[in-house]
Amino acid sequence: SLRIRSACFLGADSPGRRAMSVASGVSSKIAVAAELQHQDAFDKAKLISRRRFDKMSGKIPKGMESPFGDFPLESATNDRGNTMRLLGSSTLSQTPRVQLHSASTVVVSPRLPMGKPRLAATLPAIGADDPSAFGGMRPSAPEALMGSPRLPTAAYTLRGTGSGGRVSSTTPRRETPRAPPPKAGAMQRRPIKPSEFRRYYDRGDLPIQVQHTGIQNKILWKVDVDKLDYHHYLPMFFDGLREKEDPYRFLAVEGTYNMLEHGGSKILPVVPQLIIPLKAALNTRDTDVIVTTLKVLQALVLAGEMIGEALVPYYRQLLPVLNIFKMHTTSTYDEIDYGQRKRRDVGELVDETLSMLEANGGEDAFINIKYMIPTYESSVVV
Repeated sequence: SLRIRSACFLGADSPGRRAMSVASGVSSKIAVAAELQHQDAFDKAKLISRRRFDKMSGKIPKGMESPFGDFPLESATNDRGNTMRLLGSSTLSQTPRVQLHSASTVVVSPRLPMGKPRLAATLPAIGADDPSAFGGMRPSAPEALMGSPRLPTAAYTLRGTGSGGRVSSTTPRRETPRAPPPKAGAMQRRPIKPSEFRRYYDRGDLPIQVQHTGIQNKILWKVDVDKLDYHHYLPMFFDGLREKEDPYRFLAVEGTYNMLEHGGSKILPVVPQLIIPLKAALNTRDTDVIVTTLKVLQALVLAGEMIGEALVPYYRQLLPVLNIFKMHTTSTYDEIDYGQRKRRDVGELVDETLSMLEANGGEDAFINIKYMIPTYESSVVV
């Protein structure tokens, strides 16, 4: 029967079981950087123009228009060239003041002193060369068009101080609604500045390139990872963690994991140089960047011995942002979150990272974490 055939096909040593195990093994070996590319492809269905809006608003840096730099304005065919042409010398030269001095047939009726009749004349006749027509004051061009010299501010009655139009009433006055207090904006995204990784990659100084394969992209090293100068390259790759565009993000994330995997004892001396890139990535307040940075931070703690203890003096630079996003969890109520395997929940990642820092940070780790995050509770079982 069909049931017996399917059972034989999916036996312990059957070809079907081996094929399923191979398929599951391939899917489980997808790199973190490749998962980010897959997630971007899924998000484009919902947020088609998000990347363009982020660039226009300055949230993410704008890339070059070509591998050799931006196009000159004379040959630009995009909106940038059209906008710059509209704001060129032909438009800026025709300012209101230039147009006013170039006109000769503007008819005005200035307000003359008491006892003198009103006269209608052209601008060159009255106001420009005859200051006595305006009571001894030489008006500027806009004042001449208005027909009255500008009075000092003290000569005008302020709003609400005059007596005209006021009425008395016994009805109690309504209280003016007060504006709500402004938001602190602690979780708002910050503009992401171009990283040093982007500059070095555009210049061709990094020994890496993207290897396009059928299932996922991979990073192709032109030299052995073990022979790299970690003091030079590892902080640069960590600086690229805040990038949100490919190939910069893919190469930075994948290269960071590869260097942490093959670093060994080379990583511990470089830990002080990694604090500034990690802090810059966390301070973007961008959830996508924070998720990527926390995963890398967990891999850094587990990359070698004494690394967790070496991070304890730098908790004041790393943990303030984690304190802000500690409760930033997704509430699904009675629904099922099918994306748990992607580990994209910021609040859960913060808890995992803090627990890992405490477990690998030595005896002083908990008191330092508690000092920066008062709501943290120890997860280490004594």
